[in-house]
Amino acid sequence: MKINNLIQILSNKLNQDLKIVYLLIEDKTFLHKTHKTHTKDKFHIKITIQCNELSKIKAIEANRKIFSILKKEIDLYIHSLQIQLI
Repeated sequence: MKINNLIQILSNKLNQDLKIVYLLIEDKTFLHKTHKTHTKDKFHIKITIQCNELSKIKAIEANRKIFSILKKEIDLYIHSLQIQLI
């Protein structure tokens, strides 16, 4: 999968399940290319998200919710997922 396609899928899924105020999805794979576990078919993604629903729960619960929404993509295409709640 190409990174732009993955970013679009992630954005669509998050926007479908959450009422998002702000969302930024970044490819940070370039920071990890020297890691021994790096593979070309897996990406390192950073999600910066502002969502009233997520701000009302503990950060760990918000992370779990995002992980559950993106489970398929995490299993298939994401090696590392960084989530920043704002």
